[in-house]
Amino acid sequence: MTTIRRFTCDDLFTFNNVNLDVLTETYNMHFYLQYLAKWPEYYQAAEGPGGQCMGYIMGKAEGQGDNWHGHVTAVTVAPEFRRQQLAAKLMDGLEEITDQKHKGYFVDLFVRISNSVAIGMYKKFGYSVYRQVIGYYSGEEDAYDMRKAMSHDVHKKSIIPLERPIYPHELESD
Repeated sequence: MTTIRRFTCDDLFTFNNVNLDVLTETYNMHFYLQYLAKWPEYYQAAEGPGGQCMGYIMGKAEGQGDNWHGHVTAVTVAPEFRRQQLAAKLMDGLEEITDQKHKGYFVDLFVRISNSVAIGMYKKFGYSVYRQVIGYYSGEEDAYDMRKAMSHDVHKKSIIPLERPIYPHELESD
């Protein structure tokens, strides 16, 4: 049985089995703690029997006006627990918080364009490619900015794809 619950500081000592996956971005301790302090409702853990960390999601609310949205900073599930719908449950929770609590217009995330498995999973969850960001990952690999409209974006304007790729420095101006 899996429990989805709020991530705690103690979880930082038990999530190595999840972060050791090559496709998982690993950040410094300050980064994790900053998210936990600023956006605790967006930081969830999937816990298995015996308290084992099976996966987690961390995100935040950002933007202004009709660009106000939830952002998925990381969602990852340990390889031995994949294909059990854990990522779907974690994403559903983040989307609900964005839609109901923060009244966001959409949820977005970035994914490596080479990660076809993740792209397929996000499409299955209702996300679409909004734009391509050139050199987003360490200047070496492009990313897709994928989005899913929430109920406050009645006309789904937030997910109309851009016609051209952008560069990371252009992300700050939108």
